[in-house]
Amino acid sequence: MTDTTATLALPLSKRLKAETRDTHERLDRRIMDANPFDSLGNYRRFLKMQHDLHRDVSPLYDMPALGEIIPGLSALPRYEAVARDLADLGGDGPVSGASPAATRISDPAEALGWLYVVEGSNLGAAFLFKAAQRLGLSETRGARHLAPAPEGRAEHWRQFTSALDAAALSEAEKDRAVAGARAAFARAGELVRSHLG
Repeated sequence: MTDTTATLALPLSKRLKAETRDTHERLDRRIMDANPFDSLGNYRRFLKMQHDLHRDVSPLYDMPALGEIIPGLSALPRYEAVARDLADLGGDGPVSGASPAATRISDPAEALGWLYVVEGSNLGAAFLFKAAQRLGLSETRGARHLAPAPEGRAEHWRQFTSALDAAALSEAEKDRAVAGARAAFARAGELVRSHLG
């Protein structure tokens, strides 16, 4: 079995992780190289990037086809939390005049890839939340969007990926989910360049 064949045989969540690993790691490095938690000014720029990304994907949480795949999806978006965090620090939205990237997505399979990236970011946000706390921020001021889900980060991710993996998708749809995840990481990279330099 070749690496490509083995990757194609993985559950969707594992395939998305495998096929976006390098891009994800590069994005994480670029964000951390910008030192977003060294000062409130740097953190505010990070929040603007987060604001625009979450604004971009917020329409996907109301897609009926996705709600059938992921239970409780409409309760998961963090856009309002990011907007409140930004307001706490004297920022306002919309930060960027660009139209939301994800509003062009009508294909549920592609949208699943975008959601995988955004929901997965909360799993890794435990470290970021602690760094934000060192700046005097919390789940009630400035760092709401980094706070864990009520059921905990790991359980939230397990529920999300279980639903993703249980989706009855064709191989072509899984390919489009991978393309969606890559597009989401690319959009996040654009926003990092725009807001964090």
